[in-house]
Amino acid sequence: MSQPEDQSELFKQAVTSTMRAISGNDELAVTFGRGKPYIQGDRARVPMPDSSLADAELAALRGTSDKFALKMRFHDEGWHREHRPQAGIAQDVFDCIEEARVTAIGSGLMQGVEDNLFAQLDAQCEERGYHKVIDRKDAPLGEAVGFLIQEKLTGRLPEPALRVLEPWRDFIEDHIGPDTDELEACVKDQAEFARIARRMIQDMGLTDEWGQEDGDPDADDYDQDPEESESGASEEAGGQDAEGDVEMTDAVEGDVPADIDSMEMGEAEGEEDEPGGPPDGAPPQNWNRPRESDYEAFTKEFDEVIPASELCDVEELLRMRGVLDQHLQSSQVIISKLANRLQRKLMAQQNRTWEFDLEEGTLDTSRLTTVVMDPFSPLAFKQEKDMRFRDTVVSLLIDSSGSMRGRSITIAAMCADILGRTLERCMVKVEILGFTTRAWRGGQSRERWLQKGKPPQPGRLNDLRHIIYKEADAPWRRARANLGLMMREELLKENIDGEALIWAHNRIVGRPEDRKILMVISDGLPVDNSTLLVNASNYLEQHLKYAIDMIENHSPVELVAIGIGHDVTHHYRRAVTITDAEQLGDAMTEQLVDLFDEKSNANGATLRPAQIE
Repeated sequence: MSQPEDQSELFKQAVTSTMRAISGNDELAVTFGRGKPYIQGDRARVPMPDSSLADAELAALRGTSDKFALKMRFHDEGWHREHRPQAGIAQDVFDCIEEARVTAIGSGLMQGVEDNLFAQLDAQCEERGYHKVIDRKDAPLGEAVGFLIQEKLTGRLPEPALRVLEPWRDFIEDHIGPDTDELEACVKDQAEFARIARRMIQDMGLTDEWGQEDGDPDADDYDQDPEESESGASEEAGGQDAEGDVEMTDAVEGDVPADIDSMEMGEAEGEEDEPGGPPDGAPPQNWNRPRESDYEAFTKEFDEVIPASELCDVEELLRMRGVLDQHLQSSQVIISKLANRLQRKLMAQQNRTWEFDLEEGTLDTSRLTTVVMDPFSPLAFKQEKDMRFRDTVVSLLIDSSGSMRGRSITIAAMCADILGRTLERCMVKVEILGFTTRAWRGGQSRERWLQKGKPPQPGRLNDLRHIIYKEADAPWRRARANLGLMMREELLKENIDGEALIWAHNRIVGRPEDRKILMVISDGLPVDNSTLLVNASNYLEQHLKYAIDMIENHSPVELVAIGIGHDVTHHYRRAVTITDAEQLGDAMTEQLVDLFDEKSNANGATLRPAQIE
């Protein structure tokens, strides 16, 4: 084995050993790859560094693995979800306070872990743009509360975190200052720590709505250790006492090779560039939506709705369609199974049926014996009847953001191709749409905002690009080549989901079909850096919730969501989350099969079609 390979193996062995030691789980399986880091059950995936990483970046990577292991041992996710607030910013505050608790435990274990967690937080804050924060409007309150508590428990914070904390420090200390003195004594008791956290949230006037029936933060339910609750973590992960039972040495942490520059850190064998893994935790289903929205765009002058055929020339489109066909060819067996299953379900809904045991109609030959024996026997006839199959249109809205690059967008394109062909054969019209932005970090909208002197609270600051791959009335043969455009990686930029959802809804809500289905495929919440840096941190997410509420509760359009590596079940009523893009075809088929079952098909929508603003 060559020296770079030796170094790589040393790194993986060191991280794996450290995670097992911290988590107390000797069965923990750790893999390394470029997909989204995650930990779930006894499996974890952490990033694998390349040879160009600096020491601080390497420490941040180790901090990610340390935090995963700490959460496995000292954090009960099921109990946490059960007792967190039901809605609003209070959820963020509660989550950040718990994050600070876990970090404080890790910082107390050994100096190496503390340094790694500090580097990880520094890198995370830089990635979120917190180093640019100037005042409160750019600083999330939940993060600020968590940072204040972490500062009190560990005595240190990276500079970007301080920039978030300082605008809120006086407000937070005025409201919850005395409560923070109680936290250090109970840092290893999740239930007691959470009881104080809930009291803090109420003191700040953020919510009175909690995730358990008893809204009193001092309820007796907190006397129960989270590890003993029904939703508690496994005994392997967190059943041991936190005091002095983590046997680690500096040698374990120090096994990571220091000469990182000489290492060729590639992916672990067999790992692909996957878009994401299982979400770190499944948030509760929270369908409390804002009934009104103050969302606006600074300007819509540079937005565009454009057919896919106009975004590149015909030769390039056909070339990319050929690439997609190659992927489809390699998955032909799976594709045929999915298409046939869906087609059988849809065709079954359109078949004719017979009513038996009637007093008149066509003679039922199966009852001939009875008729011969008793010519006057009643109920010996049958009558053919038609099953009512409501005319249907399906709109497929695909997230075409940068995070979908690679396997995710390829699988999405393949599934869109399968559905398009299958639904057309079943006489169901299908529309295929995509959404992204025209530029990274703002484009011409941001330039216009800068020219006007940066007015505060400008709203959305990017140029939308909504793509029409196939219109509902267009025959499949004419739109077939357009799906190849999804293979063009430079097309994929940022995603503003709320406006895309409303756009797709408004395209089909007024159509003449009896039934309208909108299926959204996304791998995360809305992200547009230029917008989020000058508005509230949840500005885009709140508008997405508003759009979902308007469609689910005030429109005849049936909304379905599929999240790739991102839990969408806490935003959408009818939703499924998959952990790998490879599962997308199955998920789409299952959702459509469920929608087209007899019960769903019989329940007509009673809401009046209306455009959403």
